[in-house]
Amino acid sequence: MPAEDLQRLGDYIAQALGKHVSSHQVAHGELVINIARGSIIPVLTFLRDDARCEFKILIDLLGADYPTRPERFDVVYHLLSLTHNQRIRIKLMAGEETPVPSVTGVFSNADWYEREVWDMYGVIFDNHPDLRRILTDYGFEGHPQRKDFPLTGYVELRYDEEQKRVVYEPVKLQQDYRVFDALSPWEGMTDVQIPGNDKQVMPKHGWRSGKK
Repeated sequence: MPAEDLQRLGDYIAQALGKHVSSHQVAHGELVINIARGSIIPVLTFLRDDARCEFKILIDLLGADYPTRPERFDVVYHLLSLTHNQRIRIKLMAGEETPVPSVTGVFSNADWYEREVWDMYGVIFDNHPDLRRILTDYGFEGHPQRKDFPLTGYVELRYDEEQKRVVYEPVKLQQDYRVFDALSPWEGMTDVQIPGNDKQVMPKHGWRSGKK
């Protein structure tokens, strides 16, 4: 759809929804509607039922993390109208302690999408029928898609032969990924040359940092 038509559709939606829409724009060939967190249910209901919109399919619901903001998360909804062959993106902001209303009553397939965003980011969805983890393991600590989540995680699991069960233990590393500087040698490395590694040279008696 041409950008002018998308802009007109955005103007129509903004006028119809009034205070629920904080801003709208056309970005990368797609209409983006920014709304307040508490407005998500009436906005999605309107977009689904209005004859000029008919966005009857929720094709995706995802999160994004901006940890320096007071409300660090974006929650993004992508809708599709088969009738008008159009897509639209709805965005809202949320914090770690600010629940977002669940939209499972508007789009039933939001159930697993919201569970995934909760699992990966920790966004709370108020009135969700079954808000529990969906991708990570039982007993998992934290939310792995947050920007401040360590690459190694916090715990690791293994099968314990004595206890005959899977046990969780704190992650143990010979060298800490969290402060890895790409120059310090790995413990245990001896005479193995890493292809393409021009930050280290291998002297006769082991590894050291340096220039060729």
